[in-house]
Amino acid sequence: MSRRGTTEEKTAKSDPICRNRLVNMLVNRILKHGKKSLAYQIIYRALKKIQQKTKTNPLSILRQAIRGVTPDIAVKARCVGGSTHQVPIEIGSTQGKALAIRWLLGASQKRPG
Repeated sequence: MSRRGTTEEKTAKSDPICRNRLVNMLVNRILKHGKKSLAYQIIYRALKKIQQKTKTNPLSILRQAIRGVTPDIAVKARCVGGSTHQVPIEIGSTQGKALAIRWLLGASQKRPG
């Protein structure tokens, strides 16, 4: 048994304008060199463009996009009898969201413009 105390699960804070935790998670992944206000400007500008083009709530579209990319299962390498096998493991909701945000931002950064 470990002598250390158990860690409390951290909950993501919500952003100041949209009051949404998902937007705050997205801002924290975009953040570069500690310029959080610039990251907020990028996100809010993108949400405004989504609002103008689709005439719907941009937060619902963001949630739908992240839900579509979120993985349910990941594979992990396990050594059994000297050979390595890929074993599927279920992913929790917070880890799945973090992966989905990372993948979406990686794909968007590869695009020009």
